[in-house]
Amino acid sequence: MDTPVIYRLEPHDPAGHRYRITLTIPEPDPAGQRLALPAWIPGSYLIRDFSRQIETLRARAGGRPIAVTKSDNHTWQVAPCTGPLQVDYIVYAWDLSVRGAHLDESHGFFNGTSVFLRVEGQDHKPCLLDLAPPRGIDGWKVYTSLPEARGYRGAARRHGFGLYRAPDYDALIDHPVEMGTPQVARFTAHGAEHELVFTGVIPKLDLARITEDARRICETQIAFFEPRTKRAPFLDSSDRYVFMTMVVGDGYGGLEHRASTALMASRKDLPVIGQQGQGEGYRTFLGLVSHEYFHTWNVKRIKPAAFVPYGLQQPDLTRLLWVFEGFTSYYDDLMLLRSGTIGLPDYLRLLGKTITGVARSPGRHKQSVAESSFDAWTRYYKQDENSPNALVSYYTKGSLVALGLDLLIRRDSAGTHSLDDVMRLLWQRYGRAFYQGQAQGLGEDDLPALIREATGVDTRRFITRYAYGTADVPLAELLEPHGIAMNWKAALNIPSLDVRTRKQGDTLTLATVLEGGAGHKGGLSAGDVLVAVDGLRVDAPAGLDQLLAQYRPGERVTVHVFRRDELRAFQVRLAAPEPLDCVLTTAA
Repeated sequence: MDTPVIYRLEPHDPAGHRYRITLTIPEPDPAGQRLALPAWIPGSYLIRDFSRQIETLRARAGGRPIAVTKSDNHTWQVAPCTGPLQVDYIVYAWDLSVRGAHLDESHGFFNGTSVFLRVEGQDHKPCLLDLAPPRGIDGWKVYTSLPEARGYRGAARRHGFGLYRAPDYDALIDHPVEMGTPQVARFTAHGAEHELVFTGVIPKLDLARITEDARRICETQIAFFEPRTKRAPFLDSSDRYVFMTMVVGDGYGGLEHRASTALMASRKDLPVIGQQGQGEGYRTFLGLVSHEYFHTWNVKRIKPAAFVPYGLQQPDLTRLLWVFEGFTSYYDDLMLLRSGTIGLPDYLRLLGKTITGVARSPGRHKQSVAESSFDAWTRYYKQDENSPNALVSYYTKGSLVALGLDLLIRRDSAGTHSLDDVMRLLWQRYGRAFYQGQAQGLGEDDLPALIREATGVDTRRFITRYAYGTADVPLAELLEPHGIAMNWKAALNIPSLDVRTRKQGDTLTLATVLEGGAGHKGGLSAGDVLVAVDGLRVDAPAGLDQLLAQYRPGERVTVHVFRRDELRAFQVRLAAPEPLDCVLTTAA
């Protein structure tokens, strides 16, 4: 049996936001051990250079210092020595997001990609993690899906500090950790334990309501993939699933892991005790829960071949994110409907909102979702003022491609098959045994054949046109046989400058000028600070709409802006409002 690599992590300086990590390598490479920190975190496709937060790094062996030199942005070379080798380093943790590490006197959170150096050549070895409590702060507990190191001296008890274990480095960095005094609820879904962990100030949080809704979502998804056994997928690596939610004044996000997820939610979106009804914000939160939980199957176990294994030091490029994120985005709201947490009218509103978002993105005519997937690292995750004109989202349009495929399969198989059959075949072939020594991924060109095997339907032309091409998915035609009508209306029945704005202090700035629109033709540019329209001051979006409501499409207005520190005036011919808001209705 391989000797474990040992990590010790201590919330060393909560006020200064620093973790102290000690890495012990019993058998370092005799030629000199190389260490590396991941450059990115799986699920978030951008080089993030986590190594920039390592403040100090020193090595010792046999009681003596060992020389360490940095080889590149993410890698260190330790001089040859006889083990055990001990590496001590400090990580600055002040990234309040689902991707990094955060520490203060109220809590600690980290992803392994931000804090655990990889021992090159020993990725396959088991890892032990010794979590130490913060000094001078009482009452903290530990919440993670990482299993306790049972059988080892110093093994942690449930929610306690002490030793945890991982079978290898890939597993070690795939179980984030939350420490502190959060609000916690538990439930079982088809016999599998789940925990809901909420960090942040949340008076009167309705944990009972969230717990019941989350349970229904989880049970629906487990039964979807495993209708016979109803076995939760994460039982291959953990005995529980943990939802870790950081509650903030304004924020949203999620990142999937093999037996847990890190979420960020706005306080106003969560229900409080006594609150009636289900607001849009809470439906958005439930959609996030559903989305990240669905990833437990689709992307954490069913993976593109390019992710087997993850590179971690450089981008792993694939044209299939529209399948792994787009299909998940299709099923997240659908699972809310199937679980009964929302009704059909709310589902159609959510679907209409997605269709609207895609329709309002001119970039969909330039970039396919396959190209968007491949360019995620350099374009989708690095958006600027021109991105709406140039990009399409593999999440949103990917979900519409999934919907179109589902409807096409149902139509061409006379209702005997659906996209559900495709997802279950993907699970059986690629996902179910992924962490049992059968790790393989979906090839870049394998999906059409797999769909045909699962359903008997040939979808090659559809995928070529709508996923690898830029045509709009013909949803109106595909939805009509199901009694769902698609109608379009303008968001506001007033003429438009065809710009998107953002409020910055007391000014209104043009965030995007839509290509070919009124503002573009009139000379306006992103970054311009809007001053006045026909001599009347404008400092808020509502004020701009009120002014434009006095005009008719085709009329000219004088728009004054500051471009840098120069006052400019432009003559803009107002455009008619475009009917880009989708409304879905069922037959009476």
